[in-house]
Amino acid sequence: MTIYDELVARGLIAQVTDEEEIKELVNKGEATFYIGFDPTADSLHVGHFMALCLMKRLQMAGNKPVVLIGGGTGYIGDPSGRTDMRSMMTPEIIQHNSECFKKQMEKFIEFGENKAIMVNNADWLLDLNYIEVLREVGAHFSVNNMLRAECYKQRMEKGLSFLELNYMIMQAYDFYYLFKNHGCNMQFGGDDQWSNMLAGRELIRRKLGENSYAMTITLLLNSEGNKMGKTASGAVWLDPDKTSPFEFYQYWRNVDDADVLNCLRMLTFLPLEQINEMEKWEGSQLNEAKEILAVELTTLVHGQEEAQKAKQAAYALFKGGTDDANMPSTQIDSSLLTDDAINIMDLIVECGIVPSKSEARRLIKQGGLFVEDAKVESFDFSITKAQLADGVKIRKGKKTYHKAFI
Repeated sequence: MTIYDELVARGLIAQVTDEEEIKELVNKGEATFYIGFDPTADSLHVGHFMALCLMKRLQMAGNKPVVLIGGGTGYIGDPSGRTDMRSMMTPEIIQHNSECFKKQMEKFIEFGENKAIMVNNADWLLDLNYIEVLREVGAHFSVNNMLRAECYKQRMEKGLSFLELNYMIMQAYDFYYLFKNHGCNMQFGGDDQWSNMLAGRELIRRKLGENSYAMTITLLLNSEGNKMGKTASGAVWLDPDKTSPFEFYQYWRNVDDADVLNCLRMLTFLPLEQINEMEKWEGSQLNEAKEILAVELTTLVHGQEEAQKAKQAAYALFKGGTDDANMPSTQIDSSLLTDDAINIMDLIVECGIVPSKSEARRLIKQGGLFVEDAKVESFDFSITKAQLADGVKIRKGKKTYHKAFI
């Protein structure tokens, strides 16, 4: 099976511009392709997983990835999928976030001479002359066509700023610059970037008279059509300080039965033949498939040792064991205590188990909060300093464990 056929079989491809040409390039290992990442946070998250896995697969097939960090476009903010304007970041935050991205990407992409390269569009966008951009780039864009693009439609009702309107032009210029300076003949990205990618392809054609190609990646959705990678407490991050390896493992271990095979195909590097055999699995065998998924992805992001620790911790907890060495934990500052105690609602918000006290109240009312396996019945329930000194095991529902200590 060729690499392109495998991408199709795994359900990774959403749209392509010129399928036969793209197929030939990637199968021969002759694609130099880029995917852009705007540094809007100090960690990548599960939403980036598809792009990272695609880059890894294509590099393994001999193609050359170009990782574009949007240090320049980060000054503007992508309006795609937004109903409000993104917060503008300072140069210092953009630089910090970019450095964090690189460390995480090195687990997926092999960088070095004649391998993958990482570039930052701040290196060329910040030095552009405004009048030159208007004349040399802006002249090739129709505002009427831009406003018909899906990425702007959601912003039109509340008001699309001129700042955001320029995002498509900047992304198109990126493709043009990388084509001209790095021989980058393809752009890959999420399906919501299709209009921006076509704009870059058209700019290359108009300015250089050359062909280039674009392909979008299928969004990671569950069987109900919702984006995966979110929990009650927020995004599932790749940074272990934001989402621990245990929590990361548990997220994938708890995916719905209807989603596990799709996740195995799209996100793991297991042979398709092995995954297709799992189509016959049912009942308790699906739990085994989820465990395989969780181990594979946790190993990919956090390494084999952390994946095995997470697996062992989960087994100990859910089989009635007491081993909590690898359980997610939070150290509580003594200043949060009043009369050497802390209210349970304040505690679980501080631990990130729930995002707010109203959610904490709802959880207790529904009977879903446990301390040392005893159900919390009262909103006034408190944990003492002495208990925290020994470490307190907290459980939300059946599967979310956390330890608080001081």
